[in-house]
Amino acid sequence: MKRLVSFAVIASMLNACGGDEAAPPPSELAGAAQPVASVQPSGDKVASLAGSLPQGATTTTNPFATFDFKGGTVYPAKAAVSIGTVSVPVGASEAFVPIRINRQTPNTVIVRVMTRNGSGTLAGVEGKHFQRTVTTVFFRPGDALEQTVRIPLVNMDAGRTFDIILPEGVVGGGVINSSAKITAVVGAKAGVAKTAGFRKARTFAPSGTLAYQLDPATVTWSDAGSAEAWRTRLPHGRTQPGNAETGLYLDAGLHPTAMAPFAIENGEVVIRSQQLVSPILHDNQYWYHGAAMLTGQRMPATQLQYGQYEWTAMMPNRRGGWPALWLLPTTGWPPEIDVYEGFGYGGGWNFSKNISGNIHGGANGKRTFTALMQVNAANAYGLSGFDTGYHRFAVDIAPDFITWFVDGKETYQTVNPFKGTTWFPLMNVAVKHQGDYVGGTAEMRVRGFQVWKVPG
Repeated sequence: MKRLVSFAVIASMLNACGGDEAAPPPSELAGAAQPVASVQPSGDKVASLAGSLPQGATTTTNPFATFDFKGGTVYPAKAAVSIGTVSVPVGASEAFVPIRINRQTPNTVIVRVMTRNGSGTLAGVEGKHFQRTVTTVFFRPGDALEQTVRIPLVNMDAGRTFDIILPEGVVGGGVINSSAKITAVVGAKAGVAKTAGFRKARTFAPSGTLAYQLDPATVTWSDAGSAEAWRTRLPHGRTQPGNAETGLYLDAGLHPTAMAPFAIENGEVVIRSQQLVSPILHDNQYWYHGAAMLTGQRMPATQLQYGQYEWTAMMPNRRGGWPALWLLPTTGWPPEIDVYEGFGYGGGWNFSKNISGNIHGGANGKRTFTALMQVNAANAYGLSGFDTGYHRFAVDIAPDFITWFVDGKETYQTVNPFKGTTWFPLMNVAVKHQGDYVGGTAEMRVRGFQVWKVPG
C-alpha cells in the first residue's frame, strides 16, 4: 500500500492565522507539489445552485460549474486582493475604500483590513482625523469582485492623508498590494458603498438523513475495525514518517504498556496523545510518543459521497500536538478534506483562537494542489476557546461546493473538485515533537459526532 500523507501545511501560516502570533514552519510532505494554476472559466458560464444547498442556506452561484478538475487533480487559479487608493472631499464624514479581487474565486478569500496613521506634515492621525477601523471582509465563490470598507472621518482638511493596510496578508488568495492611501482632495467626489452581489454566510443546517450518531455508551474500537467498530490506525499503518510525526498510533490491545489511548469519560470519547513512560519498538524503531486515531474506514454507516459531518469536541493544547478532524476517500489518498487541524508543533499556533480547514487534491499518492484556510477565528468570526470549551466543527459536501462551519457559522467554502468520491471520517491527535512532550492538555474530547447522508 502506498504511504499516506495525511495532513498538509501549505503557504505561510503567519498570513493565514492573523494577529501577532509567529508562524510554524511548513510541513515536509513526501510527494508534495505546488498548487496548479488553471484557466479561469469565462464569466458567462455561471450556473445556479438553488437545489444543491442544505435547508435554510442562501442560494449562491458557481462560476466554475464547467471547470475541468481532471479527476480531482487540478484546481482553478486563485484570486488576488488589492486595496484601492481613495480621494475624499475636504471635510467628508466618511470614506468608502474599495477592496477587490482580480478574478472569480474558487474558494473563500478572507481579508482583514485596518487603518494606520499617515506620515509627513499632513499625516492623518487616528482619533483626530479618522476613526480607527479594523474589519474583515469575505469574498465567496460567485461573489462580486469589489466591495467597500467604510471609514468614519473627522476634520480631513486638504492634503490630509492616512493609510489602510492588510496587517497579515489574506487567507485563500494572493496579494496585489497590501496598503493604500485615503487623501482629502479639493473637489473630489464622495464615495459610494458597494455591497450588492455578495452572498451572506450560511448557517449549518443538515439536509441529509441521519445515518450515524456516536453513542459513547456503546462505541467500540479495534485494530482491524468493523462495521460497528472504529479502527485505531491509518489504512497504511501506525506511523506517519512522511509528515515527520514522532507519535506511534496506539491501540490498548497492542500496546499494553502505554496509557490507554482511548477512554469513555463523562459521556464523551477521549482521544489521548502522550509521552510514553517506556519507549515502544515498532517497525525496527523506538517510539517515545504515543498518538491516537479513530477512523470509520470499515464503518459504512459513517461513509458518504454527499451530506454533512459534525463533531462536537474540545481540542488539546499541548505544544507538539496535532489534533485533526478529517476525511479520506475509501479508495486511497489523495484527495483529502480537513475539517479542523490544530498545528501545535509550530510555536505560533494559538489553540484557543486559530482554526484550519483544507482540501488536498491529486491522485496515486501524489498531491497536486491544496486549497488552504488557516485563520484567527476570534478576529474573523468572533469565535474562540477551542481548547477550553466544546465547539461544533462541521462540513457540508455537495456536488458543487464543500462548506465548513464552526458553531453553526460558515467559515470557509470551496468548489468541490472531488465529485462522486466516497469519504470516511477520522479523528486523531498526532504528535510532531522532539524531546519531552509535556504541559497543557494532550486529549481531544469528543462529545458528539453525527453523519447525515444525501443521495449522490
